[in-house]
Amino acid sequence: MNYRLATIDDFQEIIGIYRSAIDTMNANGIMQWDEIYPTADDIRKDIDTQEMYVGLKDSRICVAYTLNKESDAQYQNASWVGGINYIVVHRLCVAPEFQHQHIARDTMQHIHNECREYGIKTVRLDAFTENPYALALYENLGYQKRGEAVWRKGKFNLYELIL
Repeated sequence: MNYRLATIDDFQEIIGIYRSAIDTMNANGIMQWDEIYPTADDIRKDIDTQEMYVGLKDSRICVAYTLNKESDAQYQNASWVGGINYIVVHRLCVAPEFQHQHIARDTMQHIHNECREYGIKTVRLDAFTENPYALALYENLGYQKRGEAVWRKGKFNLYELIL
């Protein structure tokens, strides 16, 4: 799989991926995302600030995610072990037609490798407690629960991986 920064030319395709992923999650009883979050404006901002990345398989975008140091105030509820040299993963989304092919795992391992290459020591993220696929992914990759956050959709685990 090849990874690169998302461009404005990718915008409509990425929006379609998020919308179909939301439909798939809802069909599976995972009510994590909706019309309020993530929005097209969120995706556009991520692209404009060059913080959104895509993974391509057979020249098609199969995964999108955002990397930056931004975190909600709820992240203060965590007992982070890593220092100030960290990155936060946001909105990791695999296109439904590519799900169950280890794309999310491979993408996270790619993120870890890139972080190591750039000297980043810690990866942080949150995962919806009612999304068993996300919880299993992060825990199987070695992420440690450092706290919890409660947002409008419910409880989220705050995870950290020391690289």
